[in-house]
Amino acid sequence: MQKFTLLLLSLVLLGPLGIDLYLPTLPDIALGLNTPVTTIQTTIPLFLLVMGLGQIVAGPLVDNFGRKPVAIAGILLYLLGSILAATATGWPQFLSARIVQGCAVCCTAVVAFSGVRDRLEGEEAARAYGFLNGALNIVPALAPMLGGFLAGAFGWRAPFWFLASYVLVIGLMILRFLPETRPAGTLAVKALPLVQYARILREPRFLAFTFANAGAMGMVLTYVSLAPQVLMTEGKLSALQFSIAFGANGFWIMLGSVLVNKIIRKLGRSICLAFGSLAMVCGAVTMLAGMAIFPAEMQTSWALYMFPVAISVAGLAFTVGPATSFALEPYKQQAGVASALAGFIQMAGGSSAGLLAMALPVNEKLALSAMMIIGAVLAALAWKCSRNVRGTLTALKTK
Repeated sequence: MQKFTLLLLSLVLLGPLGIDLYLPTLPDIALGLNTPVTTIQTTIPLFLLVMGLGQIVAGPLVDNFGRKPVAIAGILLYLLGSILAATATGWPQFLSARIVQGCAVCCTAVVAFSGVRDRLEGEEAARAYGFLNGALNIVPALAPMLGGFLAGAFGWRAPFWFLASYVLVIGLMILRFLPETRPAGTLAVKALPLVQYARILREPRFLAFTFANAGAMGMVLTYVSLAPQVLMTEGKLSALQFSIAFGANGFWIMLGSVLVNKIIRKLGRSICLAFGSLAMVCGAVTMLAGMAIFPAEMQTSWALYMFPVAISVAGLAFTVGPATSFALEPYKQQAGVASALAGFIQMAGGSSAGLLAMALPVNEKLALSAMMIIGAVLAALAWKCSRNVRGTLTALKTK
């Protein structure tokens, strides 16, 4: 089981690697492609938006054709997108490359989360999702430093050649070692399963948990997208200093995920959602207090941005594992479709909220504070819903 989980992790890592590895190189990419850096920044939420939308199609595919074939198709697409980005000579090709990578990740993400649902139940599934979430945060801890080093040594195209090499190795491992986990009784889907999607969307509990994930994702995406502007352009941090600050926050989330796994064992999943909501509220209050208390000349300090972020992103660690397991638990025979719909709401909803927050006519800290509060409210609603779910999941499975 440990090898199986690590294989799923290697697939999930394609998403955050596709974002975090090139973060320190955004100004260099903009210069190299003669494109404003603000335009290059939009490829982050667009990448996740495509990833979310694509899962609506990928979900039925993994239920019809199996987990492994769709994983391999996603890997091939990711390889193509990485090569296109590495060889881009203008904005249109770079944008196309990011869209192709987003399509690829929607396939691999659905396979990974369907695989957990195929093999695990209840709190074991929650711990597996929590492990994936915690391990994922090694990427934001290390990838910006690796991306900065590669770009410094070989130019901004090097991180994308690294992604091409990584996905090639992962593809060989998946081809050799990943078992097919699709249950024998999986419901076949002849076309886009609009009826199944509509039936799942009528479940208030599914919506409560998936929207909690979308809120947390929107908060983190807003932080990630705005971080280069706040820390490097306004805060005057170097690429290395930015990578260290960004990486330290990634390790912090990873430690939080380890703590969540222990709390799940002792106190259950529901209490983690309450902690997640509280963390995001505290982060927003701390951010706003820093803006109100400290003078204007101190507002560019990295600490006034990163300390509230560190508090708030702990809410992500407390929310994602429990909320995902609660959302998918009733759908054993529709794991691919349910995982796809949950991923669509999380990624498309989170990225849309992030794009909207960045478009607001307010400064970066106010925009991020707004997303923290939205995430806290959605996590609180999920916590309230989870208190009524216990004892009803078995009945839901028979629907």
